[in-house]
Amino acid sequence: MPEITEAELDPNVKALWLKAMSAVQTHNHGYAIKLLQSILKDNPGFLDGRKVLRKCEAAASGGPKEAKKIFGIKTGGVGTMKFAGQIKKDPAAAVVAIEAELEKNPYSPELNDVLHDALLAMELEESAAFALETVRKGHPESTKHMHKLADFYLSRENSMAAAEVYRDVLKHDPTDSVAIKGEKDATARASMQKQNWSEESDMKSLLRNKGEAEEMDKESRTGMTREQLEERRDRLVLKYNEDTNNLQVVKDLAGAYERLEDWENAKSFYEWAFSLSNGDVALRTKVDKMGDLLKEREMSDLEARAAENPDDPEVKAALEERKQERRKEAVEDATRRVDQNPTDPVLRYELGQALYNAGDYSGAIPHLQQAKRNPHIQSKVLLLLGMTFKAKNMYDMAAKQLEDALGDLVGMDNTKKEILYEKGLIHDQMDDKEAALECFKEIYEVDYGYRDVAQRVEASYG
Repeated sequence: MPEITEAELDPNVKALWLKAMSAVQTHNHGYAIKLLQSILKDNPGFLDGRKVLRKCEAAASGGPKEAKKIFGIKTGGVGTMKFAGQIKKDPAAAVVAIEAELEKNPYSPELNDVLHDALLAMELEESAAFALETVRKGHPESTKHMHKLADFYLSRENSMAAAEVYRDVLKHDPTDSVAIKGEKDATARASMQKQNWSEESDMKSLLRNKGEAEEMDKESRTGMTREQLEERRDRLVLKYNEDTNNLQVVKDLAGAYERLEDWENAKSFYEWAFSLSNGDVALRTKVDKMGDLLKEREMSDLEARAAENPDDPEVKAALEERKQERRKEAVEDATRRVDQNPTDPVLRYELGQALYNAGDYSGAIPHLQQAKRNPHIQSKVLLLLGMTFKAKNMYDMAAKQLEDALGDLVGMDNTKKEILYEKGLIHDQMDDKEAALECFKEIYEVDYGYRDVAQRVEASYG
């Protein structure tokens, strides 16, 4: 079944469509929903109509809803198994039934998942993609569905779209190894597609001679010595001089400088690659990373000088001045990244951390509160939020944040130890010695040598 546009609608259906659009303009979303559902029932391939329907449903229902929890475990809230058999027998009828359920919860990951399957069974691929894109918009933390969307795009040779989905997954779970590899592979495949290369192509036939093919084979190895890396860099510099606008050569040269830990040159070439790429987000991230590494190295060199000259007041003053500048730069960099992507909780956390380090505790709080949306970093966000309240002498609120952070932790890892220790210090400052001791004892039972917990616990028995 082909997907259709407004121009291809039957005249009677087009009249209903115009009525629906009028209802949308007057914010009569309920009426528009009924009209649009009627249109889509007989015209399931009308993707523009489905997009407008979803917007109306979102406006009427109040946007994405959190999944209900039973015993702390999230549940979908909607039984979708009943649609599986219906999709096999009559996918068109299944689409109508699923749409009726979506009216109440248009961003439901489970319902959009089965809608995707039903539309795909009808060979409506763009509409099927839209179903999972709706989940991506409303529940980007649902990485299971994001992986399914990325797989769908890859199966349709849309590698760039797949890479973007994987990047969204990594925003919510930076440790997702499948997404890390998938993003790299999809980006590489998209680059090949852009240059009209296919995976079946004989890459060596695209090179000018056998010697250049051997060079590529050599350069693809990862276990290079420093001397080999320097040789590769020098060869890439020659290629770059032949064509300074060759994006692949610029990226390779930036990567060579990065592996040589020449952060300054790596940053310069990643910046040039970013400008050539028309805004590749991955390259923008590389630029930021190289800048951070360059500043860290400058700071390390200055700290080493101060350590070697402990009695030199000029070096000490220069170090303190650089630390203050670095804190200011960190805030500026983090602010810029948030401005570029204001919905990313990880970037919000980084900005909150930079503001905390700069002593702007009130400024850090709203960003850390927004960063709590990402469950994968929630514990460390709550820890920093607790430390922020502590810095403002708001000890009861600080203890509450740390208590919430402990709620998601089971094993006694370093994060849990740090949270317990800081919570103990806060209780101590509140003169709640019993609560403080309980925190220290919990660490003492598993790690005798952690900071000064042994001294604190054993002193309580004196």
